[in-house]
Amino acid sequence: MSQLLFRLSKLSSRKDVLQIHKSVRLFSTSPYLTLGSIGEDLPGEGGGYIGDILLFDPAKEELVTVRDKTIPEDLVNSRLVGASHGWTFFSDRCNHNSVRICDLFNPLASKSKTKIIPLPLLTTMIYGQTKVVWNVAMSSSSPHQDNEEEDCVVAINFLGNQLSLCRPGRDLGWTNKQIPFVCSENSNLMYSKRDQRFYLPAPGGNYLCSWDLHFDSDPKFNELVFLNLPELPQFGWELLNSCFKEDHWVESPSGQSFLIKWYSNVPSKRHKDPILMVFTEEEDTKEGTRNMCCLLLEVFI
Repeated sequence: MSQLLFRLSKLSSRKDVLQIHKSVRLFSTSPYLTLGSIGEDLPGEGGGYIGDILLFDPAKEELVTVRDKTIPEDLVNSRLVGASHGWTFFSDRCNHNSVRICDLFNPLASKSKTKIIPLPLLTTMIYGQTKVVWNVAMSSSSPHQDNEEEDCVVAINFLGNQLSLCRPGRDLGWTNKQIPFVCSENSNLMYSKRDQRFYLPAPGGNYLCSWDLHFDSDPKFNELVFLNLPELPQFGWELLNSCFKEDHWVESPSGQSFLIKWYSNVPSKRHKDPILMVFTEEEDTKEGTRNMCCLLLEVFI
């Protein structure tokens, strides 16, 4: 994993990259990491320019290049803030409350006609802010208004305790929810297709907070009970307690839930000698709790 991140950092330092994003973004239901785009300074249809889209396949550890992609003019002065279900979220550099989603970095999308769906202007809650986006998630890969099979909901988690939700093409404004704890970059927002809920691990990774798709209910909390913990000497647990930690709640295509705990020594050097602990949810979980059984303890050196 450390070798993978090193190679990504080398790619991001190339001088010929005209538009490269500060951090890689993961499509939550796609095998690719988004790296950015290399512009050829050639005019595209309806403005913008033609360039190459850079993706990375972590499974194969290969760089994927989609060539001759038209970068719309509307996105030239925008910044990438998140990705989900093959769609990327862009915020206007001049007005961070202006957000749109598009299929620019979807390798299966049209090269010449990028689909862009504008979202309502973001509204800030009291003691909240919308300048820093931590995570985004979508309940469906089809955010079109004419999609009658499923109702797509978009959720954005900001620095602080604001969660904003809307239905693209249907809602005229956002529904803002106050998260009952202060979020940070290491709290990942994800959508569970099995439960039809948005999940967000609470700081410390001992509780799981979730919201349904109706917007009008209070958040639900589940306590995470950890079983079958690995046998470590005392100094091993002390080492883990001293590390920077990220908690990621993920779901497999079959609906099985996992909690991934990522430990590293320094936040700014998360790729250096990380420790990975993976838990899976047991089926006999009681109401209000979720029993998590340790599957893996791995140290990358």
